[in-house]
Amino acid sequence: MSELLRLEGIRKSFSGVEVLHGVDLELHSGEVIALVGENGAGKSTLVKTIMGLQKPDAGKIFLDNQEVVLNGPADAMQHGVAMIHQELTPILDMTVSENMFLGREVSKFGLTNMREQNRRTREWFDKLKVQVDPTSKMRTLRIAQMQEVEIAKAISYDSRILIMDEPTSAITNRDAEKLFRTVDLLKQNGIGIIFITHRLDEVFRIADKVVVLRDGNHIRTAPITEITREEIIYQMVGREITNVYPQCANSIGEPILEVRNLTRKGKFHNVSFTLHRGEKLGIAGLLGAGRTELVNAIFGAEPADSGEIFVHGKKVDIRTPKQAMDQKLALVPEDRKLFGLNLIMSIQDNVTLCIDRYKAKFGIMRTKEYRAIAENAIKSLSIKANGPNDLVLGLSGGNQQKVVLAKWLETQPDIFLFDEPTRGIDVGAKYEIYELINRLVMDGKAVIIVSSEMEEIMGVANRILVMCEGAMTGELTGEEITQENIMRLASPTSEAV
Repeated sequence: MSELLRLEGIRKSFSGVEVLHGVDLELHSGEVIALVGENGAGKSTLVKTIMGLQKPDAGKIFLDNQEVVLNGPADAMQHGVAMIHQELTPILDMTVSENMFLGREVSKFGLTNMREQNRRTREWFDKLKVQVDPTSKMRTLRIAQMQEVEIAKAISYDSRILIMDEPTSAITNRDAEKLFRTVDLLKQNGIGIIFITHRLDEVFRIADKVVVLRDGNHIRTAPITEITREEIIYQMVGREITNVYPQCANSIGEPILEVRNLTRKGKFHNVSFTLHRGEKLGIAGLLGAGRTELVNAIFGAEPADSGEIFVHGKKVDIRTPKQAMDQKLALVPEDRKLFGLNLIMSIQDNVTLCIDRYKAKFGIMRTKEYRAIAENAIKSLSIKANGPNDLVLGLSGGNQQKVVLAKWLETQPDIFLFDEPTRGIDVGAKYEIYELINRLVMDGKAVIIVSSEMEEIMGVANRILVMCEGAMTGELTGEEITQENIMRLASPTSEAV
């Protein structure tokens, strides 16, 4: 295999603080490197130097054994380097082929030749076995299909190096497996791939080599056959985590939340269940099963059309999040950036966002009280930040999630609704989230956890409810909790119980 990319001693500082400390990396044709590390380890900064978005302060970048200086993404593209970002930004009201050839339209007599553009798009799709109509509007595609279009677009620039940033974070397991087959096909065609992921099972599924970063340092590069999952975790976090899903001796008590025949048209129907004090209740299901819509309805963010909700045995009417908060409910949403945080506000402002009515005196909260609350949250949840005035936008995904949790903890709720609580965060931060959930139930709180990660829902929950196409299809406890049983109940062929 020929060498495509070599980094030697890459260093980068921001505001006098060095975040990359002499990182080395080599990528060869037909090779997949898994780039792993906790949030804040330096992965994003490193790939930004490869894409020309950040100029290293020291070190060298070699492409095809030639030292280069990259002055931006366009420069990187000319050198055959492309990137598929975690958050896709297609132009939704344009067609697939218009997105494919945006900025380099196929023209004839000064006009875009749509027929030829569509033909070329189909050619690329055929090479990568992409089953998408080039004439479709982008907004009609699923995220996984948009991702396929982005990969085809990147390769159509004759890219030989492809950086994929958390490509499976928002797609189903089935779509992820299809993505892995595409990666295998790219490898066979000599493309070198840097694959960033927090999911270690994916590392062992597709990678030839793993590169571990920690706190901006290059810790280890190893062939995937010469390293174990436990070694990767230890080198990522700098400490041994013997049990990825920490257990606790929580005592399950009386019913605290009861849902009866809850229905939201087109989303879910006749859902009933009971949640007990001190319980970790999991809700599993495939994409589109109605899990997120269900917890949103319970919290009043997307009110149900019919059905009943009881809190502490009393029937309540929850039509808004404020009414849910009055009943001591809290929702940690699936999309923390869109619904859980104000990214351009400080940690302090986010943490105290929901408690003004409890803490304010004459409508005014003293600055010292604000700061004390935020400082306590930073300390108690181990949020990595310089102080309460740091903008949330600059925090890693795991630390942003901790800010969301801190915000709700200050409202002193009895019931927590967690929707994909560890999506897009590293194994060390995940462990801390699981420990926090354990502390909540040990304190007598009740927790509902929605998760698309099978291992997570099995490792965290005491009891699992399974949904399929908007219906509750079963309940699993004890030895019944297996992947086979969850998938049997989650698949559309299952009959509702």
